[in-house]
Amino acid sequence: MTEVLYEWPAAARFGRAIPKTKFYEHGKVSNALRERFVGEVQRIAWAYKLADNTVNLPGTVAVPELQVFQLEAKGDDIHESVLAAIDGAVTTPIVFEITRCVHHGKREVRVVAAPKQAGSAPKQGSYSSTTWQPARAPRRSLPAALDLGSLYVAIVESLSGLPARPGEAVSDVADRLTSTRKLQREIDALQRKLRTEPQFNRKVELRRALTAKQQLLADLTSPTTSPAPGTKD
Repeated sequence: MTEVLYEWPAAARFGRAIPKTKFYEHGKVSNALRERFVGEVQRIAWAYKLADNTVNLPGTVAVPELQVFQLEAKGDDIHESVLAAIDGAVTTPIVFEITRCVHHGKREVRVVAAPKQAGSAPKQGSYSSTTWQPARAPRRSLPAALDLGSLYVAIVESLSGLPARPGEAVSDVADRLTSTRKLQREIDALQRKLRTEPQFNRKVELRRALTAKQQLLADLTSPTTSPAPGTKD
């Protein structure tokens, strides 16, 4: 996990509280999810709205606007299913900041987002998060970007730990992140099998498979795409 907090532009400040009921009263929400909203969320604030008229960056088809929602947790954290319900109710991409109170009244924050494309039925990838950090930790400037789409991609990549790839679209980040996590699970499983496999021949096969998976993972997490087979630099 990464450690990054962004300084959101003052001009984009929205500062509107949103009742939790907005996200589970008018939809197909299970009782278990309602209980998570009630039990885990203290308050929800629509903190910033990044748009052409607030940050002077043009929107794109995938990212016409970028929202920042600040959620205050009642306890230690807020489950991803709650974030997904909020994401599903808002058509444009969201970056979440979750805060919690720890010992002696100190507060911590983590930043969470999933690659998501705007639309009436938003397409959404898996979530990435920073570590928990002191709420008063220094914040960094937003990544340099030509439009809201490239800004959002840069933010999601910074949360996921994936190196940025110039010109990458939101859908590309979602696919790369999904593939990366799938490969990492497969690598972990192969490593467990390798540690317990008693047969030499089988160990050789497992090592070969593990090496291939690790190379694929290295390609996916490279800042540049690998050249096609048979091509030259």
